[in-house]
Amino acid sequence: MPGVRPNVVFVLTDDQGYGDLSCHGNPILKTPHIDALHAVSVRLTNYHVGPTCAPTRAGLLTGHYANSTGVWRTSGGRSLLRANEVSMADYFSRSGYATGIFGKRHLGDNAPYRPQDRGFETVVVHGGGGVSQTPDYWGNSYIDDKYWDGSNFTRYQGYCTDVWFQQGLRFIERNRHRPFFCFIPTNAPHAPHLVEPSYSDPYLSATPHETRAKFYGMVARIDENVGKLRSRLKEMALEENTIFILMTDNGSSGGLDVDEDHFVINGYNAGMRGKKASEYDGGHRVPFFMHWPAGGLDVGRDVDLLTANIDILPTLIEVCDLGTPCETEFDGRSLVPLLRNSEATEGEVSGVDNGAGKANAEWPERAIVTDTQRLPRPVKWRRSAVMTDHWRLVNGVELYAIKEDPEQRFDVAADHPGTVAELREAYGTWWQKVSRQFDEEIPIPIGGPESSSLRLNTYDWHNGREAEWEGAWNQCLVRQGPVCNGYWEVDVVEAGAYRLTLRRWPEEEDAPITGGLESGKPVSWTELRIDPDEEAAVGASWKDRIRWGGGVALPVQRAGISIAGEEAWKSVGLFDNGAEFELTVPAGGTHLQTWFELEDGRSLGAYYVYVEKMD
Repeated sequence: MPGVRPNVVFVLTDDQGYGDLSCHGNPILKTPHIDALHAVSVRLTNYHVGPTCAPTRAGLLTGHYANSTGVWRTSGGRSLLRANEVSMADYFSRSGYATGIFGKRHLGDNAPYRPQDRGFETVVVHGGGGVSQTPDYWGNSYIDDKYWDGSNFTRYQGYCTDVWFQQGLRFIERNRHRPFFCFIPTNAPHAPHLVEPSYSDPYLSATPHETRAKFYGMVARIDENVGKLRSRLKEMALEENTIFILMTDNGSSGGLDVDEDHFVINGYNAGMRGKKASEYDGGHRVPFFMHWPAGGLDVGRDVDLLTANIDILPTLIEVCDLGTPCETEFDGRSLVPLLRNSEATEGEVSGVDNGAGKANAEWPERAIVTDTQRLPRPVKWRRSAVMTDHWRLVNGVELYAIKEDPEQRFDVAADHPGTVAELREAYGTWWQKVSRQFDEEIPIPIGGPESSSLRLNTYDWHNGREAEWEGAWNQCLVRQGPVCNGYWEVDVVEAGAYRLTLRRWPEEEDAPITGGLESGKPVSWTELRIDPDEEAAVGASWKDRIRWGGGVALPVQRAGISIAGEEAWKSVGLFDNGAEFELTVPAGGTHLQTWFELEDGRSLGAYYVYVEKMD
């Protein structure tokens, strides 16, 4: 590996599966620029992540299994990366790299969970797990939106994917004379599926699914931006010593449909079973391409040994010389022996294709576990896969010989009881490790130096039930006014007087608690579309035709709040935009819960709460 530390450009796309690339055989989708990257990269062809967004990111950025970091679901207060975890950006920043993130982080929106608290010096991100989710700026709709810049929500012109790549490129241009880590985790092609017709229309004739055409159009736009960024790196003479990584965060959400047994019934998934959120390979086996000419990684070759997101941080620490790891033990291991394509040694395992046949690497076989929980507390064996190079143990009982049966159709557990027992034992060791902190809270601090003023929202509600439950996790649900509730885990850093304002609508909407919003019937978040009445309007731009819909009125009579054992109530007037409480709160960890009581006796929680330390 070269003596001069390399730059790193890391592109992570959202909800794009292994089969959502033309270089992986997709018969409809065209991704010429990513295909060109694929042709000159080391490709991890047996690379696995979490089956959903936030867990993949937690494992990628820490080198630890996501469940041990507190991130085992995508909302419900369990997408916050524990404050004691050291992130990939921390390592780069401490080693003198310029660090920037542009797009989706999905690991917390209040201190100390924000990207700027975890090693990123330059920040342009949306809130939560997607544009238009509850933590995001109200009314964002993929174009000309306001994004968090580390201190404020700032307006950026253009389509979201273009903004992430443009801001990433500007960051690179500013820091071209020092090592940089540029992380571009796009929100696309995650739903809602919104993209200009010029990108989606080419796919309408090839697929009967309008939503899939939009999904493919969003991928095509990412592909276009990847091409532009790589061209600019070459123009700036940065390509040679820049590690360019492209991967996705879980299986496809929009490129296929599956039946109740997770088998593909239409669409394309490269011959795998399952899609996003599935425990089968289609849910968590994803692309990973690494191109680095100065490091000898500029010839297309496949690594078919089992690898995972938890391996990437140890790998980058080694190849970028980021110093001694803060952790004595990662759950992953450095992939440098595979990247070097080393000569055969004792304990060798065949599996590195150098383009001229197979070479060997010293790479002992191991078991890796992935699962999807989406519960307040994980349940043992739930939607899990224990993986080796040769086997998949699914949910603790189904066994598949993955090389002979990549579609996972033939359960051979009865024929291999010894293998089942070994993999169950590996899972038990993993469970013992990741479950140690399951019952520990991950609170949002209030009243400290970084949190004297903050906003809480329903995305981080806990409901205390051992069941899947999401609450009003996106803005369309807020518009629909669901009757639901939960509590926030908070840590009162400084005892004293606090002003807590309960709101149905966020401050940027500034509407009464009881009031609805005009613009017609609320629409479903997943079906957000261009207003058909304006589709053919002469001169109407694409962005002007997007309609979120309105919002239902709620007949709220009273508002209530409970924190640190103290409860208070007050009446809500017809024109009150917020219900304001001033309370003296002791320091320490506690729960905060709110209520809006309706005239029929039902109650729901305040979707937004603004907290301010008064003294």
